[in-house]
Amino acid sequence: MKTSQQWWDGVKANPEKTADWLVKQWRGEVTAAFRIEKLARQYTEADGHEYTILKTIAGQEKQHASWVRDLLTARDIQVDETDIVAAEDRYWAKTLPGIKDFATGSAVAAHAEKMRLERIRTIVNDEDSPADVKDIFSRILKDEVWHEEAFRKLSTPEAMAATEGDYKLGREALGLEA
Repeated sequence: MKTSQQWWDGVKANPEKTADWLVKQWRGEVTAAFRIEKLARQYTEADGHEYTILKTIAGQEKQHASWVRDLLTARDIQVDETDIVAAEDRYWAKTLPGIKDFATGSAVAAHAEKMRLERIRTIVNDEDSPADVKDIFSRILKDEVWHEEAFRKLSTPEAMAATEGDYKLGREALGLEA
């Protein structure tokens, strides 16, 4: 198992790993928007406060995807835009089955954002991170802090506890310390 810093040190030191990771980030942002919109459609009313929050978060995830896509283009990294499904592997296979209702869906999202924040902070705080990557993820970080907080508030302590085990399994699937 690795810490986020150990993981990042390995990724940033290898151009192929960096390119692969950036493609996965783009896919992750695109699929996050889809998952959040699905949560909104399934469990909230279109004119409700929760729906508005989820649609705002989904819109920000789409913006993040656009920023990462621009970074991929600037680095001349090719992306198969039809291959979005690959993002459902590993982490999500362990965590999505824990969604039983709105509270657990929000909890699963809060846990994912928490893990993502850990990784993004590692990248942003690393003085050796490439400047273009650091710039994009500094912008993303601001939104993701709010996303984690919003999802946690939309959930309940019981749902957070009920989905904690799946979150740990998801981290393990990624090779990260639980």
